[in-house]
Amino acid sequence: MLVKTYGSAVFGLEATTITIEVNVCLGVNFILVGLPDSAVKESQQRVKAAIKNIGLKFPGKEITVNMAPADIRKEGSTFDVPIALGILAASEQLNKNKLSDYIILGELSLDGHIQSMKGILPIAIQAKKDGFKGIIVPKENAEEAAIVHELEVYGVETLNEVIGFLNGTIDLSPTEFNIEAEFEKKLNELSVDFSDVKGQLNIKRSFEIAAAGGHNVILIGPPGAGKSMLAKRLPTILPPMSMEEALETTKIHSVAGKMGKKIGLVTERPFRKPHHTISNVALVGGGGYPQPGEISLAHNGVLFLDELPEYQRTVLEVMRQPLEDRCVSISRAKFTVDYPASFMLIAAMNPCPCGYYNHPEKKCVCGTGVVQKYLNRISGPLLDRIDLHVEVTPISYDELTLIAPQEGSKAIRERVIEARLIQKVRFEKSEGVHCNAQMSTKDLERYCKIQPVVNVILKNAMDRLGLSARAYDRILKVARTIADLDNENDINAGHISEAIQFRSLDRNSWSG
Repeated sequence: MLVKTYGSAVFGLEATTITIEVNVCLGVNFILVGLPDSAVKESQQRVKAAIKNIGLKFPGKEITVNMAPADIRKEGSTFDVPIALGILAASEQLNKNKLSDYIILGELSLDGHIQSMKGILPIAIQAKKDGFKGIIVPKENAEEAAIVHELEVYGVETLNEVIGFLNGTIDLSPTEFNIEAEFEKKLNELSVDFSDVKGQLNIKRSFEIAAAGGHNVILIGPPGAGKSMLAKRLPTILPPMSMEEALETTKIHSVAGKMGKKIGLVTERPFRKPHHTISNVALVGGGGYPQPGEISLAHNGVLFLDELPEYQRTVLEVMRQPLEDRCVSISRAKFTVDYPASFMLIAAMNPCPCGYYNHPEKKCVCGTGVVQKYLNRISGPLLDRIDLHVEVTPISYDELTLIAPQEGSKAIRERVIEARLIQKVRFEKSEGVHCNAQMSTKDLERYCKIQPVVNVILKNAMDRLGLSARAYDRILKVARTIADLDNENDINAGHISEAIQFRSLDRNSWSG
């Protein structure tokens, strides 16, 4: 007897419906075809044990399982449940009438319990597109799948529950998820705040500019000056995510298996902090079966690279293209996967190996040329792609013990949101441009016009600091953001001068 069940496989950020055909006939063999990997092939033992342990009979006949389309590689253990249901229906132990209405997924334990999985959200989106009535998933993944409206989502814990539901002997209630209420509830929940930071007004100002325009930042300063503390608070002043951004971010984290057990929707901007021993593939994504890397997990959020010179040079260089294109394309022999990577890069480093170059109190013990050699670990092209170069100095005891209240993230965020609204109107007709940092050359010519007197200031700075053409563009973009924060239509001398200050750590002016 031939029966069809339906599962799903994820490639990149998109899902493909998989038809699982099960045929039971005379014989004593188990045949699994359709380009399965080792985890799928091992499903025979899990399915057989689970069926027996819930009190049903595993047919002692020839069982042929075909997973179509056959030219797509099937990976993972999430096909256990649909294979088991197909075998039970083909051996007439299960009513097959409802099988065509649902996408069914889950890994089986030997006792019949169903384990959680990853990549549920894109699967649910595709199930709705393909016209399925609903989706049956592990209970831990039900809220994530329920983000998709007009799709019945049933969360189950055991194989017996699925069988009872399909036979009509058990009633299951669809999981409901109020996406709007969840989004609003978590929108302004902040675990850290800028009011925790004493002093460091220049750093706070640079972060406000960075958040308002989506600019990349590098912090250079001695150990203990507060670089990491400040970086962790940057997401709290970024504009709240839109519903579209939240869904897109959730999709990426779902595919990567980074969703928490009780998190249905990612509403906080991601903050990723990979260790400096990270590999190229772990940072940008890839592998034999491509997965999103750290830069994609930071999409719509912040990627923080602490101790920047300690990263392998090849790891840093692979970021150059994603920083410009805001996406990553991973090519394999038979397919290409695209992952979005629109993130803010925040880098931090010591000024020298000992950490105390330019320190107001402690003496640097590094030899001649060591500081320049240390800075040379970061290539010029990468440094050019970082808009704001900020020197972090240690705060004094008086600042550290200051009792006066510090400005909090909420107040800074309000100014950032106002600046972003200006940019939203400005780039309304520009596809793929949402903030000043994403402006193209044509956008610069249109929106960053400067008066002759301002142009003289910029020309002198270019000559004195030895800046590149890309650095010139960055200065104009930062100046445009500063003008937006001041609600000014034109870039004036003050705006361009402040923007130039944030290029003061370029090679020709930093280490002497």
